[in-house]
Amino acid sequence: MRRICAVNRIVRPVSGILLRRLALASIIANVGIVVTGGAVRLTASGLGCPTWPRCTDDSYVTTPEMGVYGVIEFGNRMLTFAVALIALATLLAVLAHRPRRPGLLALAVGVFLGIPAQAVLGGITVLTNLNPWVVGLHFLASMAVIAAAYALWRRIGDPDGPTVAVVPAPLRALARVTTGVTVAVLIVGTWVTGSGPHAGDHGAARNGLDPETISQVHADGVFLLIGLSVALIFAFRAVGAQRATRAAIILVAVELGQGLIGFVQYFTHLPAFLVGAHMLGSCLVLLAALSVQWSTRERHAVTSAPQAPQAAPTDAVTPVPVTA
Repeated sequence: MRRICAVNRIVRPVSGILLRRLALASIIANVGIVVTGGAVRLTASGLGCPTWPRCTDDSYVTTPEMGVYGVIEFGNRMLTFAVALIALATLLAVLAHRPRRPGLLALAVGVFLGIPAQAVLGGITVLTNLNPWVVGLHFLASMAVIAAAYALWRRIGDPDGPTVAVVPAPLRALARVTTGVTVAVLIVGTWVTGSGPHAGDHGAARNGLDPETISQVHADGVFLLIGLSVALIFAFRAVGAQRATRAAIILVAVELGQGLIGFVQYFTHLPAFLVGAHMLGSCLVLLAALSVQWSTRERHAVTSAPQAPQAAPTDAVTPVPVTA
């Protein structure tokens, strides 16, 4: 009887609150490993473990001879397991949640599989002696995992009814363009990093781009992104979309903070602390942009019986069904 009770406790359905907390923890963990990965590069510890998957040809762990660089690089590798455990816990919680909810499993699987994929990319960066293009791809893959983790977190908080638009189609398109420009700015940012002094190791190659020129291209993209984001604030406010307006205001605030860090680090010759803060800011900009995208639509709760339609406020946009 005790064994049966123990099994029942193990398979007890997971609450929605716990599920959402795990998804939030997954977002935080993936952002955290981006920051710690940046610390590896900024301390020139990228080849602290000179091979992969072992730390050395003869050891899976760091050795005293490798010094602090080996400890930093090996420590970041170990953090990958912590991030993977959180993703696994989230996936198991999705499987245990009742009733089963559409869309959650695919997102949870995507986040979980993204962790070992990131580990492999990290290994390739080491095996290619920190090739700047591979390092950039490693960072962008982290952004993709963060986006999937954010989508999972938001989807858990939404009801399971139909999805409806809360702003007109042109504004939804503008929000998508803003998200696209955000991604473009992140991509160009990796090119700037690949041309700069923080290579992750004193002997690592650079991508050959002119740092001043590519930094100007990056800055131009940031100006465009801020302009689009400010336009979203006024457009959302004009149609009475309060939640979307708040999300756009937060996006602009994050962009301005990130832009300030970027300009200060450029004119102070890229101090490591500010470069690390800029990497954290990149994650926050992406999350804020995704929040704006999510705020342009909402899901309604499933109702057991149809309700009489209500007149829409004169200053609000009538919801329009969109595909999930």
